[in-house]
Amino acid sequence: HVQLVESGGGSVQAGGSLRLSCAVSGYTYCLGWFRQAPGKEREGVATINGDDTTNYADSVKGRFTISKDNAKNTLYLQMNSLKPEDTAMYYCAESPARCIVLPPPRTMRHWGQGTQVTVSS
Repeated sequence: HVQLVESGGGSVQAGGSLRLSCAVSGYTYCLGWFRQAPGKEREGVATINGDDTTNYADSVKGRFTISKDNAKNTLYLQMNSLKPEDTAMYYCAESPARCIVLPPPRTMRHWGQGTQVTVSS
């Protein structure tokens, strides 16, 4: 059973940066960040596979970077040039299968509890 625990959320002004972390226990292959804004469906932000291949949502390309530290069993999301529309609850999730493209949330197996990111204009 894979367990995921996020941290690093907070409030920041537009143009600022935040780094999210997700502590991962257990074996998995694809790790990802998803987000859900109030009144909206959960959406994929970025994923990274065991071979370090990545996928990004078009809305975050060039601003967000997903990475992982295998020695620390930790997944990261570096978020730069934040916009008010990035405001959401951010979740990390995992799948034992390779993420070839940004996957629908329903295909992910285990989820963390979420961490709030708020970007003010």
